[in-house]
This record gives sequence, C-alpha cells and structure tokens, in this order.
Amino acid sequence: QVQLVESGGGLVQAGGSLRLSCAASGGTFSSYNMGWFRQAPGKEREFVAIISGGGSTTDYADSVKGRFTISRDNAKNTVYLQMNSLKPEDTAVYYCGARRGNYYPTSRPFGYWGQGTQVTVSS
Repeated sequence: QVQLVESGGGLVQAGGSLRLSCAASGGTFSSYNMGWFRQAPGKEREFVAIISGGGSTTDYADSVKGRFTISRDNAKNTVYLQMNSLKPEDTAVYYCGARRGNYYPTSRPFGYWGQGTQVTVSS
C-alpha cells in the first residue's frame, strides 16, 4: 500500500510558477500511474494530469495544457507538477493520487491519495 505526501504549494501572483512534489512510500513506485487533481472551494475534485508508471505517457486537462507539466523520478519515488503561467482560477487544493493497473482509460478511479497542498494565485 502506498502513502503519498504533497508539498510545494503556496501563494503566487498571476503569471507566476510553482512546482508541486508528491513523495511516495510503501509500494513499488514505478508500478503506479500517478495523477494530480485539484479541488476549489465549493467545487468537485477535478482531474489535472496523469503520468504512466514508466513516465513515457502523460495526459492533461484542457484547462492546463501548455501551462502545466507532470513528471516523475522513479529513483526518488516522487512525482512533480510544474505549473507555469498561473491564473487565479488555478487556486485550489492540489492532491496527488496513485493507482495500479492499465493506464487507459485515464478516467479510471485512483485508490490512494495524499492530504493535499494549497495553491493560491492572486490577481
């Protein structure tokens, strides 16, 4: 069973950048597809990005394509989310998730979650 801990959130001005990290422990990290999700106040949790176990395949929500990049370092058991050109509407709690099995469909549910890290983008 894998445990996940996110870090790297904070307050940033619109147009700025942040890099989130998610450290995993307790499992074979490379066997998990990893994802980032976010939840804004009063809204449901939404998909942001996903990366395959080996790191060769990624997918993004349309709202973040071209601005966010998901990556992973399997030697460090860590997945990252580089966020550039941030907008106030990116403000949310960002969660890291893990799931095993087939990468597709990307909408398959995630079984493991971190506690979340707050990202606030000021205008």
